[in-house]
Amino acid sequence: MWGERMFFLDIWGNLWIVFSLIYLIWLFAWAKRQLGSVTLSVLFAVIVVYLTFFQYPWLVWVPVVLFLFAFFFRGMFEKLPEGEKKPDYLRY
Repeated sequence: MWGERMFFLDIWGNLWIVFSLIYLIWLFAWAKRQLGSVTLSVLFAVIVVYLTFFQYPWLVWVPVVLFLFAFFFRGMFEKLPEGEKKPDYLRY
């Protein structure tokens, strides 16, 4: 009984590390595009992943929910009718 439980805890710990590394790589790539600096991107990604996965693990579900919302409801905003005239501050 205890051996099976420890086996699943080991698997869960390994999955947690894999998920954190995948999130770190994804966040680094996004930050590099947005910030333009590799150093700032690494710093930003490491801080966010550390806080998300190791200090506040319940925050892991926030990007999961956002991903699921974007995946399942991606066409929802395309169906909204566009306004006839946009305000001046929204035009480029």
